[in-house]
Amino acid sequence: MKTRNLVLTGVMAALLAVCAWISIPTAVPFTLQTMGVFLAVGLLGGKLGSLSVGVYLLLGAVGLPVFSHFTGGIGALVGTTGGYLLGFLLIALVMWAAEALLGKGPMVYLGSAVVGLAVCYLFGSVWYLYLYSAGGASADMLTVLGWCVFPFIVPDLIKLALAFVLSRRLAPALSRQRT
Repeated sequence: MKTRNLVLTGVMAALLAVCAWISIPTAVPFTLQTMGVFLAVGLLGGKLGSLSVGVYLLLGAVGLPVFSHFTGGIGALVGTTGGYLLGFLLIALVMWAAEALLGKGPMVYLGSAVVGLAVCYLFGSVWYLYLYSAGGASADMLTVLGWCVFPFIVPDLIKLALAFVLSRRLAPALSRQRT
């Protein structure tokens, strides 16, 4: 991997951490992480964007406080909201797959981001329901969606729109060769 790509991947992983620290506590914390994922793929492309999300998750898994509320460790990934964290990687992978199959373009980016977000919601909600129910509590999928998904749909779509605009504006600067 070229040094430039390595640095950009690390910078995007760090940006994801900063996005996690901007948090409003709810059942699933409201953060800017999804915007960071959309930006990573929008600026770096599917491959490096996915790699940056993977690096971010690995940093958190080994204990660095990169998740919301300055938490880290494997416990955050295997806890009730861990499915949503892992879902960030699914968003990036869906966007990468769409980019590989359909090429780059605004509609591919936006469409794959929405599909990726739906996959993240589904994966995270099934994970949440399983662990919540395994703990002896009672809930159904509609209740979990009410806690963990429905309140986030509009904010996540706004974050997607912002990331789209930012990545369209910033990508040309990143693609220029520096000498």
